[in-house]
Amino acid sequence: MGLENNEVSSNRRGFIKRAGVGLIASPLYSEQPSSDPISHAGAQRPLTEKEKVARIASNSWPIRYIFNARGVIFAPKPEAERMKKKYGEIAMLDFPDFTKKTFPGVRDMDLFSGLFGDAADDNQFVKVTVLGNDGANHVIDEFDPSSAGGKHWLEKMANRQVNTGTRCHHISNNAPRDLCDLDTEKRKHGVEVAKKWLDGAAMLGAKSMRVNSGGPRIAPASVADPSSYPKNPELAQYLTNCIESFKEMADYGGNLGVKVTLENHWGLTANPMNIRIIIEEVNHPFCEASPDFCNWEHEYLLFHGLNDLAPYAHTNVHAKYWSRWKDPDVQRNVRIMVNSGYTGLFALEYEEGPWDGVEGAQYLYQQVLAAL
Repeated sequence: MGLENNEVSSNRRGFIKRAGVGLIASPLYSEQPSSDPISHAGAQRPLTEKEKVARIASNSWPIRYIFNARGVIFAPKPEAERMKKKYGEIAMLDFPDFTKKTFPGVRDMDLFSGLFGDAADDNQFVKVTVLGNDGANHVIDEFDPSSAGGKHWLEKMANRQVNTGTRCHHISNNAPRDLCDLDTEKRKHGVEVAKKWLDGAAMLGAKSMRVNSGGPRIAPASVADPSSYPKNPELAQYLTNCIESFKEMADYGGNLGVKVTLENHWGLTANPMNIRIIIEEVNHPFCEASPDFCNWEHEYLLFHGLNDLAPYAHTNVHAKYWSRWKDPDVQRNVRIMVNSGYTGLFALEYEEGPWDGVEGAQYLYQQVLAAL
């Protein structure tokens, strides 16, 4: 009996081996890609250095420490003072020149909404109550692009771009809130704020603007259900509201030539599947993803999440280094994007690590160039 089993096993192995040879020889057989198909960028020809640089945008977020700004810039005071001593102080109107000086050849910019405006001009700002990460309400000053003062400042910024040969490519915007809120009036107000900013983005010639989904900072979890399988009706309602808001914003942005984008930032968008759902349901050429390399809730999403969102991104991504994750592989992320057919820009959004904000952004500049 044991001999028969051995013979059967031997015959089976022989059949598999012979079948494998036949498959390889067959014109229908093609070698399967490796599990990690990112060893090269997949370009039809090598990019020139000028073409590589043209795929990069500066980013005001990691440089926020040195800004003289009215809004909340999320910068620890000691670090801000140290960096201002090292690099000097600038305002957003100085950022085009700073970009040209700090990142050779780069002309496109990703601008953070919290740094807009002349900090000395009260007419450019409105008081806004926001819920902080500490769970308490805080009153902050926020730039109002629809005010007379705000429009005047936007005109000055647009002229500064013309004079320096720079361009606002993308706005990373925190101002529109509550876009998936269960309170209809709060949600509608958030959409109206977004429309004002889309008007402002158009004045600067921006191609896209990130808008946060709003809602709870941590997406609601599933609950037990009598059917025996968990359900998440609360999350579904937030998604429904978010889809409705982004449809309206995409229609409005489409008339201006400015895309609205979803970034893996927090809340609903911490899960790349939720971003895909929103974009597919909105189904509009002016609504897309703008992935961030490191804004993930766990390490398995670092590459798998980005790979999921890459086909939905066309204009802007955040090339990020963040020591929240051990040794983030910037070049691998760039290649994931390029291998997916992405032809947009890589904005240099350094978060935290062994360098200061300027040095970190310069590190990213070299990493993106090397990967392209």
